[in-house]
Amino acid sequence: MKLIVDNMTCQHCVKAITKAINDIDPKAKVTVDLAKHEVDIEGGSISQEAAIAAVNEAGYEFVGISY
Repeated sequence: MKLIVDNMTCQHCVKAITKAINDIDPKAKVTVDLAKHEVDIEGGSISQEAAIAAVNEAGYEFVGISY
């Protein structure tokens, strides 16, 4: 799944979002594209709702789904 997330600007943001997702699902592979404001989550078993909640709780703003 690809989430569109605002307020990501640096490698600290990448680490914070990756940690937030991996805290819920350690098997999920997280790739963050700062330029596109996308968080790509592959593998694992995290639900879309849980991923969105993790991003929001980490202090970032979920905007939508990228297809």
